Amino acid sequence: MSRQSASATRTERDSMGELEVPETALYGAQTQRAINNFPVSQQAMPAGFIHAVARIKRAAAHTNESLGLLDPERSRAIQQAAQAVIDGKHDDQFPIDVFQTGSGTSSNMNVNEVIAYLAGEEGVEVRPNDHVNMGQSSNDVVPTAIHVSAAIAVEQSLRPALVALRGSIARRAEELESVVKTGRTHLMDAMPLTLGQELGGWVNQLDQAIERIDSAMNRVQRLAQGGTAVGTGINAPEGFAERVAIHLSDQTGLSFRPNDSFFASLSSQDAAVELSGQLKGLACVIMKIGNDLRWMNSGPLAGLGEIELEALQPGSSIMPGKVNPVLPESAVQTAAQVIGLDTAITVAGQSGNFQLNVMLPLVVTNLLTSITLMTNTARLLGERVMPAFKVREDSLKAPLERNPILVTALNSVIGYNAAAQVAKKAYQAGRPIIDVAEEETDLDRDTLQRLLDPKKLTEGGVPE
Repeated sequence: MSRQSASATRTERDSMGELEVPETALYGAQTQRAINNFPVSQQAMPAGFIHAVARIKRAAAHTNESLGLLDPERSRAIQQAAQAVIDGKHDDQFPIDVFQTGSGTSSNMNVNEVIAYLAGEEGVEVRPNDHVNMGQSSNDVVPTAIHVSAAIAVEQSLRPALVALRGSIARRAEELESVVKTGRTHLMDAMPLTLGQELGGWVNQLDQAIERIDSAMNRVQRLAQGGTAVGTGINAPEGFAERVAIHLSDQTGLSFRPNDSFFASLSSQDAAVELSGQLKGLACVIMKIGNDLRWMNSGPLAGLGEIELEALQPGSSIMPGKVNPVLPESAVQTAAQVIGLDTAITVAGQSGNFQLNVMLPLVVTNLLTSITLMTNTARLLGERVMPAFKVREDSLKAPLERNPILVTALNSVIGYNAAAQVAKKAYQAGRPIIDVAEEETDLDRDTLQRLLDPKKLTEGGVPE
């Protein structure tokens, strides 16, 4: 039947009877029932998840044909239609709300119906349940699609963005290795360090965040496909799970394999919870970096003013000339959002009752959202913030010379209590520590200059 105006409808039928569907829709009655039943958030399932379901359909059709269960004509039609979905050509045909049936059955059938419709437009009779869904259940397709979509997003988007951000910071750390500044603990003056050392700490944090995400990916690449309804593998032929995993690996370049226990895969979302937890850890790294940048940029007169971020837009609708650290502010907001999304995923992850977790749409939506937020934030920091900020060396030098905490270097020479008295007097008088120490101790100027050299103090060890 030809597609006409958006107001026209056609009659579709499923196991519950007849239902009117928009004439332009590529889906059928089961999708329309879900659209009618779940007008909750007006937020559709993520495109990455839909594409992953289509990848599973393509892999399943290929596998069923290779096992002699699906004729080549239908197999080719399903694979061709699935690829069109994977390519994003029909993203508007998947409107079902995130807050739907907890198994994600509605979205699985949405994909089945669209693929069947597209195959029919090519003149091949394909039924959504019998052919597109052959050897599958929503209960193993949706958990598999969660893992596949998350793994693709991490491998193709997040990890490259984090590696690029890490490299951008590392380059600035090397460039600023000799720039000495006052350290701060409890937001109070502390012993000096170099800007390179400070940024090097961020680099190491990112290295470890990437390492933790890589470790979680080992579990994410273990799939539920083949477990069908409850984990027993009913209606999935022998070898189906292994062949589908191989085909998905060939499609994506990732190393997918069946999970050791389909019962665990269907009833839990432990791997997704783990990956979300590592994204939360990454969010803490991003928030630390973003807030450090905001503090270092604060001012320019009444704040720390250690660096000057690139001016990107006016910062106030009432105060002319004000410029704010907008990208670090964006970064800390995305980090907070990821932390919140992880809490929801944690709650959802423990909602596996007996043989099925029933918060799967929430899990995949929040997980892919977190990956997207961290990907885009890492790119912005790496491409637009790190390379562009300027160091205000005059702002670093003046407080460093007056920093009474430098007296820590004299502990081993004059003792803690005597050093404390020198520090207090220098602070109260607003004088350089070296001048007060020369007056209050038996150490000569040359010795004090050697012991209190801020650059040397950044090298660690006991001053000599």
